Amino acid sequence: MAQLVLLPGLAGNTVMWRAQLDALAAWNPHVADVHTCNDTIEAMAAALLAEHDGPLVLCGASMGGMVAMEAARQAPGRIAGLALLGTDPNPESDDMRRVREAAIELFNQGKLREVIEPNVAFAFHPDNARDGELVDTYLQFVLEAGADQLIRQNRAVIARADARKHLSHLQCPVLVMCGEQDQLTPPGKSRQIAALVPHARLVMVPRCGHMLTMEQPDIVNATLSEWLAGLGQQAS
Repeated sequence: MAQLVLLPGLAGNTVMWRAQLDALAAWNPHVADVHTCNDTIEAMAAALLAEHDGPLVLCGASMGGMVAMEAARQAPGRIAGLALLGTDPNPESDDMRRVREAAIELFNQGKLREVIEPNVAFAFHPDNARDGELVDTYLQFVLEAGADQLIRQNRAVIARADARKHLSHLQCPVLVMCGEQDQLTPPGKSRQIAALVPHARLVMVPRCGHMLTMEQPDIVNATLSEWLAGLGQQAS
């Protein structure tokens, strides 16, 4: 049986997958932390592959999706399935590079809240951005990641390779999910992945921004459970 690995987004941790861990318990999910101790997307993917033997099912959100796509490039024969949530296959744009470099400068000055708190409006659907408990949970794990991780992970995203070059070669089943109101990785990015990957399944999540696993956990859990069950049937 393939190992299911959940890959958090930038500055994320197990908390952002909390609603999935119980729902997907039958697949014995493992939450990766390779993004916390490696400086590039390529190194994160290589470390992930080195940590686990045998076939893998990778479920990556945002930057975690970038790591999942890179792992599939490095070891396509080991990837039994890819679930890509709110992620971007393109290299960094000039505009986003400038935004990230400005944020990195503020992180270097210790001004984490000045960057992270305004980001809530972009990370969540407007309805969910008014949910104080949800927002506090998000702010807590991002701020706890600290300036060093925020800087290193943003630099890793800036330097990421163009995943579009290899997506059309994927042979494993691929599920692509995106919030309909995702402002950080707009739906067009997910549609782009789905168009490139043979037989990919695309699911757009209503009333949802970038933080799918936290904003609409019931939809995410049901979709992932159905998809994983299909993988199991294919393997049997």
